[in-house]
Amino acid sequence: MKIAVVLGTRPEIIKMAPVVRALEKQGIPFFILHTGQHYSYDLDRVFFEQLQLPAPAYNLEAGSGSHAEQTARILVSVEKVLQKEKPDVVLVQGDTNSVLAGALASVKLHIKVGHVEAGLRSYDRTMPEEINRVVADHCADYLFAPTEKAQQILLSEGIPQNSVFVTGNTIVDAVSQNLELAKENNRILESLELEPQGYFLVTLHRQENVDDVKRYTSILRGLHQASIDFNVPVIYPIHPRSRKRLAEFGIKADKLRFINPVDYFSFLQLERNARLILTDSGGVQEESCILKVPCVTLRDNTERPETLEAGSNVLAGTAAEKIVECARKMLGKPSDWHNPFGDGHAGERIVGIITGGRYG
Repeated sequence: MKIAVVLGTRPEIIKMAPVVRALEKQGIPFFILHTGQHYSYDLDRVFFEQLQLPAPAYNLEAGSGSHAEQTARILVSVEKVLQKEKPDVVLVQGDTNSVLAGALASVKLHIKVGHVEAGLRSYDRTMPEEINRVVADHCADYLFAPTEKAQQILLSEGIPQNSVFVTGNTIVDAVSQNLELAKENNRILESLELEPQGYFLVTLHRQENVDDVKRYTSILRGLHQASIDFNVPVIYPIHPRSRKRLAEFGIKADKLRFINPVDYFSFLQLERNARLILTDSGGVQEESCILKVPCVTLRDNTERPETLEAGSNVLAGTAAEKIVECARKMLGKPSDWHNPFGDGHAGERIVGIITGGRYG
């Protein structure tokens, strides 16, 4: 058996790392195909090095562009690699254009598809991620649902029960495997002159937020006001594309502290020690829940409803006043919720299932 691991963004690298480690541990032949959806491999190299992953066998350098252009470039290139390598199973993770292209190329070549983090739904078809995850799920032969709620969504859509497996979320594996290592080998708080519990952490990058001048302005106004009301710095590791929009729109947010994107270990430390996290990222919603740090989601919906039910997260939307109100609400709650995303062995379960039907 040979496995192809297709990924193209930093969150995919992080969430696929436990699967790669499990493949290595069991001696299963595999190769990594890096699409380069967000960055070139050279810019992602630090993530592979920190997570002690083998370098990708293929780097497609797909780059940016419209959704159609980017997906088409990845689709054509992935197909050529799969025709050459002839893997038995292709693994994709999440909801990116790399996932969509990887799943489509595989199913067209009659290669089995495993979708890690299957069954997530925001029910908002204006989000490109929602289209990607739905299509990937309905292409897949193995659907690795992180929770029972995700499993029920898949079954309700008519996906056969014998194709769906509740494995837990590999983000729990990633956090548990890397947290202490990050603590021992990272000085990000010291370098930024921050104290534990003395700052808010922001991630904000989704197209529907940063490409819309009204939404982006309103969110940043809310973050600016939160910094004033709670008398804490707001740290925003800003993606280059978001920084470009900030300049184009001429938005001023003097109370926000913008920093360049950081490596995974640094970001884990920033998350772990934050007083509050405000984000539009699905993965960060999960990580904050696991790390027991309260979260405010800067969106109108979420495909991680488990975080809302657990009490670790609240939806604020993008209105400035609502963001401040939700921040106050979450800061007033105890961080005693239950982690709904599993026990940290999802990667092992996924590999067990695809290599021999072992499950449990």
